[in-house]
Amino acid sequence: MKEECCPKFNPSKWDGKTFVWKNKFFIKESIPTLFHIPFPPMIGSRITKMMDLAEKSKKVSSKKDEMLILFHDPSAFRTEIYVSVTGNVSNRNNVKISGTFIARVFTGDYGDIPKLMKQMKEYLLKKGKTAKDYYIHYAYCPKCVKKYGNNYMIFFAKVK
Repeated sequence: MKEECCPKFNPSKWDGKTFVWKNKFFIKESIPTLFHIPFPPMIGSRITKMMDLAEKSKKVSSKKDEMLILFHDPSAFRTEIYVSVTGNVSNRNNVKISGTFIARVFTGDYGDIPKLMKQMKEYLLKKGKTAKDYYIHYAYCPKCVKKYGNNYMIFFAKVK
């Protein structure tokens, strides 16, 4: 039996939900970008490397549908990639993220992110919240986007 690549995504599990993370474990890497546009081959190889290391250390959650790969752009020239793990991974940049996050699920292409970010900000304003920071999780790899027919993204807004 072939192991599934990306599990089927359930938007209702995430959309409009508030998550409180207390020292949630991640491993972190960064890659260069050009005005927020990453170099695709670099993303795939970096995520594969991170996942392999997490799996070899047995720090990957058995609940594949709860696994997160978050992207955060601290500048127009660098993207940080965070892979959720269940504990520290040896010889990696281990980080813990804490805070209150409001999540929204969107569908669209990478180029839609500025428009979707605006929608997220409007959603937060209606709730009386403002974001300190944003992280984006893509539910599917490019191969599974074609398989499932949707390019789901979860925007996580770290709120004040």
